[in-house]
Order: sequence, then C-alpha cells, then structure tokens
Amino acid sequence: MNRPQHPGGAITDVLGLEVGHFTDTRRPTGCTVIIARDGAVAGVDVRGAAPGTRETDLLHPANLVDRVHAVLLSGGSAWGLDAAAGVMRWLEENNIGLPVGFGLVPIVPAAVLFDLPVGDFRIRPDASAGYQACQAASRTAPTQGNIGAGAGALVGKMFGLARAMRGGIGTASITVDGITVGAIIACNAMGDIVDPATGAVIAGARTADGRSLLDSRAALLAGEGPKPVLAGTNTTIGLIATDAILTKAQAHRLAVVAHDGLARSINPVHTMSDGDTLFALGTGQSGKTAGMMLLSTLAAEVTARAVVQAALAAKGQTCGDMHWPAAADLAPLPT
Repeated sequence: MNRPQHPGGAITDVLGLEVGHFTDTRRPTGCTVIIARDGAVAGVDVRGAAPGTRETDLLHPANLVDRVHAVLLSGGSAWGLDAAAGVMRWLEENNIGLPVGFGLVPIVPAAVLFDLPVGDFRIRPDASAGYQACQAASRTAPTQGNIGAGAGALVGKMFGLARAMRGGIGTASITVDGITVGAIIACNAMGDIVDPATGAVIAGARTADGRSLLDSRAALLAGEGPKPVLAGTNTTIGLIATDAILTKAQAHRLAVVAHDGLARSINPVHTMSDGDTLFALGTGQSGKTAGMMLLSTLAAEVTARAVVQAALAAKGQTCGDMHWPAAADLAPLPT
C-alpha cells in the first residue's frame, strides 16, 4: 500500500531544526538526531517507569543550562546512549556548543528504546552511529517508518512477542498564525496504536492465530491476562518542537502535555514496562510568542499524529522464526 510520506507535515517544518537518521544494515536498529545549530530552549518529561536517558536532569527549569544543541533518539536499549558521544563530536567539529572558556561543550540529551529482540542484540548504535546520523541531517522532511530510532521498533507486546507488530518512527506538524509545532516519535510501545480520528486500533497485539488485530484494551477488560514482560523492553520516545519563543518552564510544560498525545494514540501507555520520554524544544526562530493553551493543544495533537504515522509507515519484518506484520498488512479494527 503506497502512502504519502508526510501528509501531516514534519518536525523539520519548525524553523531552526535539522534531522538525520542512521540505520544499521546488519540488523534493524539505529538512531535519529535532531540538531538545533543555534541552540534551543529545552524541557523533558518522563512518564514511563523504565526509562533509559541522558542529560535529563539538566533540563529541569530550576537548573542552569537552558539551551541544548541536539537531542538523540536511539535504539539499542542502554547501549544506545553511546551514540550521543558521536553527536557531541560532530557538533564540536562544526563549532556548535556551549562556550565554557576553554572550548565548546555540546549539550545533547538522549533517550533510548529497547529493540534488542530484533536480530543480533550485540549490534547496537554507538558513537559512530550518532556521528553518521549528524552527517545525514538536513532540513528535508525525514523518512518515516523503520529507519533510524524506529528501525527495530515493535508494538503490541502485551500478549507476547510472537503476537506483536511493527512500530517505527513518525513525524507531523501544524502551523497556526505563523507558528509551527512539530513532533517526531519513535514508537516501540507495549500497547496498541489507536487512530484518535477514528478510535480504530491500527497496530498492536494480534489474535492467537496471528491473522487479526486483538485490541489489547478489550482483551484485558474481558479478563485475558497479559504475559509477563521484562521492564524496559518497550518505550516510546520523541521530541516536540516549536519555533515560538519559549521559556525553559514553558518548554517543560510542552513536554508534559505532549504525553496527552501518547495517551490518545497508544493504549495502554506509560506502563511499568515502558520508558516513555518526551523532549520539547523552542527555537524561537519565528520571532513570535503564543499562549500556552494553543501551544499545548498543538503539541498533543502533533504527537498523536506522529505516532499514527509511525505505524502507517512501518513495514513487516521476518527475523528467524518470527514474523511481525505492519499496519498496512492487517485491516484496522472497527470502532
């Protein structure tokens, strides 16, 4: 099924941002970098119970540094945090970072998702992967689906890995009165993906025969017990950005409310086995301010749309004796 890559815009519609993917050809894994060459005011909100993150404490509104130069989203579980070192190296080589008197220190928060079951888990993003993602970065709308941080993503693992489906990475944006809010989301959720526009489950746990969508929420309510899942083996990570002028406290608030978009498009979400983490950036390059009611509404909306795009752009994957279909392979459940 052919689908337009960006029917709802892209994170790169936000002035001041570039995005690059690195995908490892040896197995489905990779990383995605969002670069703000001029720096961007940043915030973060972690809702999942099993996060893998870097430099998140720095982003608290009460702490010193208020601008970051890139954000890394990576596969590889905690191993994938190594890719941030490559991002820092590329930024330093390009004279991007925080002046500290002796040189520049690039500020690069990061979050990872768990994609180790897909192929040889010993292959994971490292510093070289982060560097190559930076080399690939541009203002062009990024490719969606199973690329970069979404290369090895799976969703719908509530009833076992064998009944899961492909996740991925997606993006969306909305512009109102000359201000753009965008999102890029790598979705590796334990729960199902739901289209908020229709209420239909479009990807997630499948029936025991693997041929149809199950609807994890309905199955749980009917008394079907979930299979035990190791904490941290899921996770949706992403970034919401605007070219409006923001304070650090406002950036934090955008990250908080963007999780509403995850709640609309993933069910269940923020589980003990997910490390759901969202960053927020304000580049200020539109030169405009906007009320938090508008920005918050847009942030939640683009987050939900990006999750849906991640599922719709995914492709089926066979790995050993496992086959994980994509949303395009199965009809969505009726509402």
